[in-house]
Amino acid sequence: MNICVYGAASDHIADIYKTAGEQLGEELAHRGHRLIFGGGAAGMMGAAARGVTKGGGHMTGIAPSFFDVDGVLYGKCDEYIFTDTMRERKKRLERLSDGFIITPGGIGTFDEFFEILTLRQLNQHKKPLALLNTGNYFRYMLDMLRFAADEHFMSQENFELFFVSDDVNAVLDYIEKPGKTVYNVSELRGL
Repeated sequence: MNICVYGAASDHIADIYKTAGEQLGEELAHRGHRLIFGGGAAGMMGAAARGVTKGGGHMTGIAPSFFDVDGVLYGKCDEYIFTDTMRERKKRLERLSDGFIITPGGIGTFDEFFEILTLRQLNQHKKPLALLNTGNYFRYMLDMLRFAADEHFMSQENFELFFVSDDVNAVLDYIEKPGKTVYNVSELRGL
């Protein structure tokens, strides 16, 4: 499978996140999957890429051409695809991927998660989507989503469109064989 991993580009994050990102990349490679990612050398993107390299896997980086400057992009990608804009980058990431894993990140990562989730909710794709919830990073975002559902701004069924776990293997198991999410809304309250 081509698995897209979204995540932070910042290297100023705690080691717990980088370690999980490297574990994800390494396990992804061991399972014979190809990493599709934003091409960054730092943060969660760089961690996942280092893990894939360590695991002997393959990866495709997709980045806008203005990121092609010293130190920004991961130098060991098997392939780079350059786009003119960030919007084009997101479209290419989506189209080339068979599934999506969201790792801890900032505004860009939240944007990517909500766009892929919205497209899934609108039946524009049926690709599996999972959050790698390292250190319970996504707890406040999940609280916000629960509140939106409780207030009827979104359907409770939307929680079945994605999987949440802090376990790399559980996330990859779900991506490989998606089904109904193991968490329902009441179980998510405990995360």
